[in-house]
Amino acid sequence: MRAEIVICGAGIAGVAAAWALAERGADVLLVDERPPLSLTSDKSTECYRNFWPGPGDAMVRLMNRSIDIMERLADESGNVFGMNRRGYLYATLDPARVPLLRAAAEEACALGAGPLRIHGDTTDRRSAPRSYDPAPAHGYRGQPTGADLILDRALIRQHFPYLSERVAALLHARRCGWISAQQLGAYLLDRARARGARLLAARVDGVDIKNGAVEAVRLRGDGPERVLTGCFVNAAGPMLRQVGQMLGLELPVFSERHRKLAFEDRLGAIPRDAPMLILADPLDLPWSDEERELLAEDPQTRPLLETLPAGAHCRPEGHGASPWVLALWAYDAAPVPEVFPLPPDEQFPEVVMRGLAQLIPALEPYVARPPRPVVDGGYYTKTRENRPLIGPTTVRGTYLFGALSGYGVMAACGGAELLAAHIAGGPLPEYAAAFDLARYEDPAYRELLESWSDTGQL
Repeated sequence: MRAEIVICGAGIAGVAAAWALAERGADVLLVDERPPLSLTSDKSTECYRNFWPGPGDAMVRLMNRSIDIMERLADESGNVFGMNRRGYLYATLDPARVPLLRAAAEEACALGAGPLRIHGDTTDRRSAPRSYDPAPAHGYRGQPTGADLILDRALIRQHFPYLSERVAALLHARRCGWISAQQLGAYLLDRARARGARLLAARVDGVDIKNGAVEAVRLRGDGPERVLTGCFVNAAGPMLRQVGQMLGLELPVFSERHRKLAFEDRLGAIPRDAPMLILADPLDLPWSDEERELLAEDPQTRPLLETLPAGAHCRPEGHGASPWVLALWAYDAAPVPEVFPLPPDEQFPEVVMRGLAQLIPALEPYVARPPRPVVDGGYYTKTRENRPLIGPTTVRGTYLFGALSGYGVMAACGGAELLAAHIAGGPLPEYAAAFDLARYEDPAYRELLESWSDTGQL
């Protein structure tokens, strides 16, 4: 078999790459031993945001471009993937942390996320002259960008009465929301195949290199054992590092386990029109003395007695009166080997519920009488600074589209466009260098990494 371009991995990144390249007229072969969008792409919260920290504006610009493309696709498809703009609502219960929330808002907005509107601070000239406008539950057009920083507790109670009375401030990032990742992926795959892209169920077993350039891809499966090609794209998701080793590359990536909890909110603790709700505070969970003794006995559970990182978050799932809620909290995000399926974590549902109950008190009854949970998850494969790898490698004709961590769904369309520009040799956007593997060869960049702090990771 021959193919102009072979893409390894049919997750959301590989599917988007196949679409972007097929749209340019390329002969694309998409290879995966699993069904498309089935390894980790179907286990995300399916959200998107243009709200990112620096250094520089590269992440904000990439996400703005990706959201532009998703909105265009939603327009032309009749919004088949259910895009909304409910936003991300970051909350702090600690008055001492309000300046941190404010600084995060100022940074992201200054980098291109949109204007910052402040509600409840009469000393700030940017304080909004009109009342806060909540986001509608549906739709994505004609809505504000930027962010609303709400410091007025009466305004918080008016619009978000289901949140804890302890909430000191809210930050509503507005060009954010969620989609159906499966429907978006299916739409892109259908478009790619209509343009001639082929999908092959096989495992990439190796890449043949001749004179420093890719010559062929070796496969294991029911089809051909070898595909002649001059272009190979590593979009292998959590297997990005292993596929890189087939090219003789040691990629600067690692993986973290991230689990997701789905449960039926029969008590109606979270309104069906709520935005993404995020607790921006580190937490010490309220264990009883007996529970503390039990947790302390096991080295695996002892860390739950310590202060856990910020980032417990949840959102409504489904349409209409669906009672389902998705909830996540990466409180144990240490680098680990990629093992499938994920090892179980029996404490995960209870820990997540205890954490979110600090923000949403009506969840508290579920701690004692938990709903039957559905737990899945995957790996966030990432670089140290949590920025993707998109572009060529040192092996001619080979490219990377990965290290998309927990933001693969939101970055897929913009990243695929950037990858296609690299492969086609066309003009690149200014932010391209920020995601190129070659950035690690720059001494100034390596020095910058030593001081890198905020990665924008939930």
